[in-house]
Amino acid sequence: MGIDGALLADSGALLKEIPGGCMCCVNGLPMQVGLNTLLRHGKPDRLLIEPTGLGHPKQILDLLTAPVYEPWIDLRATLCILDPRLLLDQQSAANENFRDQLASADIIIANKTDRATAQSDAALQQWWRQYGGDRQLVHAEHGQIDGKLLDLPRQNLAELPASAAHSHTHASKKGLAALNLPAQQRWRRSLNSGQGHQACGWIFDADTVFDTIGLLEWARLAPVGRVKGVMRIQEGLVRINRQGDDLHIETQSVAPPDSRVELISNTETDWNTLQTALLKLRLATHA
Repeated sequence: MGIDGALLADSGALLKEIPGGCMCCVNGLPMQVGLNTLLRHGKPDRLLIEPTGLGHPKQILDLLTAPVYEPWIDLRATLCILDPRLLLDQQSAANENFRDQLASADIIIANKTDRATAQSDAALQQWWRQYGGDRQLVHAEHGQIDGKLLDLPRQNLAELPASAAHSHTHASKKGLAALNLPAQQRWRRSLNSGQGHQACGWIFDADTVFDTIGLLEWARLAPVGRVKGVMRIQEGLVRINRQGDDLHIETQSVAPPDSRVELISNTETDWNTLQTALLKLRLATHA
């Protein structure tokens, strides 16, 4: 759905988003075209790649270390940002991508220390004793880390197993087309699934305005594990980022080019009911 690009639009960095699926499909043309475009035209001093939570690291690392990219890319340390509370959730901890993303990292960032509990601290310590090895563990709040970590060399060369990461579905024409609405269409829905997770997203045209309070309640109460979006409200726009019970919102007094929101769940979810509630929150459409 192109959510993360919208959330990071004001970061000042050059962004290239590969929408419509997961970055584990790196053999697909969109991923390679996006990477080549960044390298050729952006000429970045530093390239940061953040795959979707459904992305498998093996295919990404294999691509970045391919001979064709040797003149362009000096691959440095791989960082994995972990909310230790997820180690307490059996379904999350057993997820193949979750395990392999941790296994591939040179540095583990134990994030959200301000939300930690005695149980999550104990779970992290137990996990680290079993799997940490000689890697580096860094504690952080709100993902804030020392930029020098990005310059550390890649040391974790352990071979990751081939993944069943392609046991997921992408609807036809879901790639770059997912970024924009067809002419005269006011909104659309997009579905995706894989690795035991389901995702549903909606995109609305620039003229659709949502009720602020109702929208935030909808995002807070949605029976899913993840909500992220950038939506137009009467005051301008609101950025919504919810992980579990942690809800972060940010408003600006400018209207976004469109509204888009995505929900991710690891259980069967009634998307139609959520959609009906969301559509009722539309205040008006301005021609």
